[in-house]
Amino acid sequence: MSSKTQQVQKQVDEVVGIMQDNIQKVMQRGEQLDSIQNKTDDLQNSSQQFRRGASRVRKQMWWKDMKMKLILGGIIGVILLVIIFSIVGTQANKSATPSPSP
Repeated sequence: MSSKTQQVQKQVDEVVGIMQDNIQKVMQRGEQLDSIQNKTDDLQNSSQQFRRGASRVRKQMWWKDMKMKLILGGIIGVILLVIIFSIVGTQANKSATPSPSP
């Protein structure tokens, strides 16, 4: 009976060892999950900051582009006004001066 008791004790010891290993693995897995959760939170915060920064840069570039378009449009408008006034002015001068009669 002693050998049977020893055999059962050996099996119990093996089961206890396996259970301890399993518990250690679960604890390690829990630590890894916590680490992954922290990394996920950090990544989410970083992505939100990136999104805000990208939106701010996009708005700045839009305003810069709009200013450039307005300046270019103003310059073209001034050039057109100068051309129109010079044409109208020369036409007015031609009609105001009497043409020589033969």
